[in-house]
Amino acid sequence: MGAEGVTARDRFPLHLFDNLAEPKPDPRLAEDAAEAFPARFLGMSAKTGMATDQAKLLRHLLAVSGVCGLVAPGWLLSIFGAVGIGVFALMILYRLGLVLFGPSSVHLLTNPASLSLLLPTYTILIALKDEAACMPQLANSLMSLEYPRRLLDVKLLLEEGDHDTKNAIHEQIWPEGTELLVLPPGQPQTKPRALNYGLARARGAFVTVYDAEDRPNPGQLMEAARRFAWDPQLACVQAPLSGNVRGGGWLSRHWALEYAIQFNRMMPALARLRMPIPLGGTSNHFRKAALQAVGGWDAWNVTEDADLGLRFARLGKKVDVIAPPTVETPPQQLDVWVGQRSRWLKGFIQTWLVLMRYPSTAIKEMGVLGFISMQLTLGASILSALVHLPWLVWCAVCLLVPDASIGSISLGMLAASYAVGVIAALTVPTSSFAVRLRDILTIPFYWPLQYFAMMRALYSLSRRPHFWVKTPHDMDA
Repeated sequence: MGAEGVTARDRFPLHLFDNLAEPKPDPRLAEDAAEAFPARFLGMSAKTGMATDQAKLLRHLLAVSGVCGLVAPGWLLSIFGAVGIGVFALMILYRLGLVLFGPSSVHLLTNPASLSLLLPTYTILIALKDEAACMPQLANSLMSLEYPRRLLDVKLLLEEGDHDTKNAIHEQIWPEGTELLVLPPGQPQTKPRALNYGLARARGAFVTVYDAEDRPNPGQLMEAARRFAWDPQLACVQAPLSGNVRGGGWLSRHWALEYAIQFNRMMPALARLRMPIPLGGTSNHFRKAALQAVGGWDAWNVTEDADLGLRFARLGKKVDVIAPPTVETPPQQLDVWVGQRSRWLKGFIQTWLVLMRYPSTAIKEMGVLGFISMQLTLGASILSALVHLPWLVWCAVCLLVPDASIGSISLGMLAASYAVGVIAALTVPTSSFAVRLRDILTIPFYWPLQYFAMMRALYSLSRRPHFWVKTPHDMDA
């Protein structure tokens, strides 16, 4: 709706709104969307949760730790401290290497006109739930894409019962051939289930995923198509995500800074090294044949993006990055940030547990270096969120108790961790230098917040492992 309350339906002839097809919901496709992947790749699905051997090993470790804690608590603390410091040292060094190795920008293909490119149909999948406010912006973004509209196959994937979003959809003009697919009721009610439902009806040779609040660069589809034409072995390309911080506060700027580091430094470096890449939740582009070959998305994993990226690595599929970005809206409130972050962390744990069901198999599939890289990226995200606040508290205690045996080492590692964060923040294009400097100085207050998201993630994982926490979006940001 415009500034004066005028909708698209008020501004354009009514016949332009007749192109939106709405096929009848298909319960069989909905069931396949949830169950086809676990049935085909049972060992790679989060549906079954922690494996029996994993649960047994965890119980044994807890039992041994409990006994050692009673008999020799000082010895146990020293062992944990030494192992933890060693692991964190590797994580810090690896992250520093990726930051220094990853280019600050990914260049467009040189001379794309020289490519012999016959543009195929391009499917766009957009999962929607309670997104009525986003529909005007979403429709405008899709209509602005620099790709032949006759070759766009847009699937708006809507959960049944979301009448407000459905009404808002019908108030907008969409590219010709857009379909509104209402999902029949079923479990799990997750984004990847909706995406699988849309994938089953996709007509395009290429497929991409957008969220309702996304503002993709108009040339993004064309650049992805060029990259696929240029490299026949390429299965997926990830476009960078950028946070729109206009009108946002401290929390939004740090969220956007994280995104800038992840998509402008870390992912390009991982791509150059041919290491496993945990994909972002949107603006990933696929060859449909490659996506179908790996089973699509796991409907039971709440970070289907990271899971899919690592599965591509396990199954030998090539992933790369492209330059044209997608702008997203960062969370503005702490409770929204914690909710979103807790879902990410819960999904990271699900993905890590799936990969660690059969470590020897994962090593064979990814290679030794790929497996280690996965541990130092995905595993590092989990571990950092879990221990950063306790580590900070421990270092504070060490400052008050100078005789603490491991205090100086802990303080040094914490300082090194922040130093790498500062270097990363200084290497990416974000806000003005003055604003960035202010945010850098407050990093020690931002990172520990992940601990609270982790506690919520662990609770949710134990009680409702497949529940999807919906992140509300503020389109005024």
